[in-house]
Amino acid sequence: MSVSLANAPAISLALAVEAGAWGDPDRIEALALTALEAAARDLSEREGQPFPAEPPEVSLVLADDAMMAEINAQWRAQPKPTNVLSFPAFPLVPGGLPGPMLGDIILARQTIEREAGELDKPLDEHITHLVVHGFLHLFGYDHIENDDADEMEAIETRILTSLNLSDPYGDTEPV
Repeated sequence: MSVSLANAPAISLALAVEAGAWGDPDRIEALALTALEAAARDLSEREGQPFPAEPPEVSLVLADDAMMAEINAQWRAQPKPTNVLSFPAFPLVPGGLPGPMLGDIILARQTIEREAGELDKPLDEHITHLVVHGFLHLFGYDHIENDDADEMEAIETRILTSLNLSDPYGDTEPV
């Protein structure tokens, strides 16, 4: 499925429920498409990010903690679950023109549910934040260095604000 609202680049989404109790996949798909559309619009309008004429595809994989721990161990040598992982199809730096495949965003259900509870925020809001976070990684944004983290978090916050969601970082140090 793809989405494009006025003045926003179109994004194609391929959703795969691989593991975990995610509930209605149509609801998750709609949530993800809204997040991706807002992120694409923001990157295009505010960051000057170019997009190809044909909607680039994002693969969203819904996993559980066990599956995420295996992926995290294989690709990052960290044998534990994490909330989101992103795997760009091709290396991209912010401002570079993406190809037809942006890459994969993988979400871990139990970790996301636990974090949403700890943060006292609605699950859908946390999922939306993590989809935006993963999407930015596909465009080459990162948060390893503090300056990069500040930039990425400012963009995330701006995108989430456009969706009437709260600042996920409010008064925290960059991660």
